[in-house]
Parts: sequence; C-alpha cells; structure tokens
Amino acid sequence: MIKILFVCLGNICRSPMAEAVFRDLIQKEGLEDKFQVDSAGIGHWHIGNPPHQGTRDILDRLSISYQGMKARQVSNTDFLDFDYIIAMDEKNVEDLKEIGESEQVTVARLLDFVPGIVDKNVPDPYFTKNFEYTYELVLQGCQQLLERIKSEHQLS
Repeated sequence: MIKILFVCLGNICRSPMAEAVFRDLIQKEGLEDKFQVDSAGIGHWHIGNPPHQGTRDILDRLSISYQGMKARQVSNTDFLDFDYIIAMDEKNVEDLKEIGESEQVTVARLLDFVPGIVDKNVPDPYFTKNFEYTYELVLQGCQQLLERIKSEHQLS
C-alpha cells in the first residue's frame, strides 16, 4: 500500500482538492486498492470543516467526490505513517520540517513532479480566489505524481 498525504496551510482548499483529484485518477485507473490517500493542514483553524466552497464547486462540476473529507492538522506521526508527504508550496515544506521528519518519507512540493513548469508553488485560492487556476495546477501535479509513483513501484 502506497500512502500519500497532501498538505496545505489550512486543509480546506488545495490539499483536499489534491486528495480528491488523486483519488479520482487512481480510481479511473483501477489502482485504488494500491493507495491510501489523505490530506492535512499545517494550521489548526479549520479542523473538522469540509473543503472550502470554491473547492467543492469545482469538484462538483467535474463529478469528483470529496465525500467524508474533513480538515485535520498534520502531526509528527504522519512522518511515520506515509510514504509521500506532498506539499502545495515551499512554505508548507518549511513548516513540515518544523513538525517532523523521517528518512522513510518523501517530502516534496506537488509541482516538483511537473517538468518544465516555472512556478513550483500552487497558489492558495483562499487568498487569490482563483480556484480554477489552482485546480489546473493540482491536476497537472497529481497526474505527474501518479505517473512517477507508477513507474517507481511498477504499477500498471
């Protein structure tokens, strides 16, 4: 089982979007039994809340499920429980280093997996209000991350 945790600041916009998109991609490829996918936030402000309305609107329009998703905060045990911790921006990576570390986990930004992309940070639509652009970047990142993992773990 390959365990992936997507992380953003509050776990209501970017990381739940990435979790839902990645789940949708693996389901479409029949790989859902090979993965455990979750998301969490650096901060505690939104614990227990569903994804932001802007995230839900895009996922609803695309028929991507976010059923049962509730915000939670990253904990140091996540560094032992997951194989990949995928952050949305450089600040998230820096904050993750303050929370914990493990040689067993790969910590990277989502857009690190997208070749040729100039900006490696997914902007936070909580502040930019541009959920469409965030979705485009999240989709590219999730597609490339899945391809990388399939290659590394010989999944088809």
